[in-house]
Amino acid sequence: MCRNHTKLEGITLNKPLYQREGAYIPRIAAIHDLCGYGKCSLGVAIPVLSAAGCDVCPVPTGLFSSHTAFPGWYMHDTTEIMEDYLNAWKGIGVDIDAVYSGFLGAPEQVDRIRDVYETYPNAIRVVDPVMADHGKVYPTYTPELCQAMSELAAGADILTPNLTEAAIILGIEWPGADISEDTVHSMIDGLLEKGAKNVVLKGIDHGDGKIHNYVQGESVDFTVTENELLPYMLHGTGDLFASSLMAAVMAGRDVAEATRFASDFVVRAMKVTSHQPDFQNRGVSFEPLLGEIAKLLQ
Repeated sequence: MCRNHTKLEGITLNKPLYQREGAYIPRIAAIHDLCGYGKCSLGVAIPVLSAAGCDVCPVPTGLFSSHTAFPGWYMHDTTEIMEDYLNAWKGIGVDIDAVYSGFLGAPEQVDRIRDVYETYPNAIRVVDPVMADHGKVYPTYTPELCQAMSELAAGADILTPNLTEAAIILGIEWPGADISEDTVHSMIDGLLEKGAKNVVLKGIDHGDGKIHNYVQGESVDFTVTENELLPYMLHGTGDLFASSLMAAVMAGRDVAEATRFASDFVVRAMKVTSHQPDFQNRGVSFEPLLGEIAKLLQ
């Protein structure tokens, strides 16, 4: 495993953050909630990263009956068990190559992630700051939890916010769905200044029929991906994007390549989903495409 943050005469080189070595299977601590119905979080991360030849070690931050777009959802907060859960790993010598966090249930869970960072200081840190979208904070997120998530984002090797989450981390008003490229640069620069090493600002709609993702950081030159903007929204696409991006990173792709792969993969999965019954509620259907994840190892 290696972290490559290399610059030459002020120009960033696109370098992989991780190099696969021989038959070794990397281990990833996936710190997300577990959702019973609706396909998101660990329900996405485990199969996607497993298809990329990774050993996924889940750390559930909460248990949900379904995603929160359904009425009457149930949540069980797992904050009280996390410290003992993670301490038990120390007792059996668990080794971790990457830490991938997403939805959190309470501010105290950020302290548990910091504990993981301290235990595994060389592990790659990928933070998907799942807390808001379309200018609205998710219903389980308090101001204290948003602040804690913002602090966690500052230590990421790869940070993958949408526009709303980026605005929260930066402490600014949500700029709306359509922003100029100058604003994109300003927001990414601000996130990098806060300490994130590489930023993927995702899901930007400029009204041109495409969805744009912007990438920049210590390990990657400024890159833009463009994909077809489909006429429907699906729950779980952000989790699928971050998980497939991480799958590509752990397969040895640089952050720009990984973002391109994830962008394409999510659009393909959304098209598959559109052929399923009740598709706009059931979550994104990626299962028939897992072979594309496996091909990353070829």
